[in-house]
Amino acid sequence: MRSRKFLKAEQATLVWDAPGLVAGVDEAGRGPLAGPVVAAAVILDDQRPIRGLADSKTLTALQRERLNDQILAKALCCSVAQASVEEIDTHNILQATMLAMRRAVEGLRLKPAKVLVDGNRLPTLDVLAEAIVKGDARIKAISAASILAKVHRDRLCEQLHVEFPHYGFAGHKGYGTPEHLEALLRHGACVHHRKSFSPVAAALSRMAGQAEPAMVAESMVVQVTTIETRISP
Repeated sequence: MRSRKFLKAEQATLVWDAPGLVAGVDEAGRGPLAGPVVAAAVILDDQRPIRGLADSKTLTALQRERLNDQILAKALCCSVAQASVEEIDTHNILQATMLAMRRAVEGLRLKPAKVLVDGNRLPTLDVLAEAIVKGDARIKAISAASILAKVHRDRLCEQLHVEFPHYGFAGHKGYGTPEHLEALLRHGACVHHRKSFSPVAAALSRMAGQAEPAMVAESMVVQVTTIETRISP
């Protein structure tokens, strides 16, 4: 008769080592002051390996673009999803990131048996999942996901730059660089800025403080003009 200890070990193996497809998941855009947070999920094809996969932050923009095309062409399936600026401001950036990750996994054409997520937090999923710290540098599927998410978000920022060129989104990609902060102080926030982030909130507060005296002065001018009109013959 098998011991109780042996039965527990056998059950653990069956649960945690379930065979099947494995998806890697990563995000891009948690830190910037503007734009959505983007997540990607990738199931690689072992029969079509991709050379050069690595954490997207260690690659040049050109390397990411080339690998992005290879991943889309060679992976079994990929999915890119996002959580909007409104969702970030409503739920906070962590919850919005988890939401984008869940959407990316749910968007896969093939359902994975297990999901490997970069970091130490897991989104709510209906499949087995594991969080792996620095997984984007250790697990090829997560590296692939990090590249897809980064390229997709960078392209979104380039589109934002066309719409609002005075913020410089094409250069800083929404991060709080000195140039971006200066543009915030000069122009205020646009519809793509995350108002729940303190630098954006501070810029909006300063803009509101500057607007109040201007409104009062305008009101005084209107009143003086009215009085002058009444007493003029």
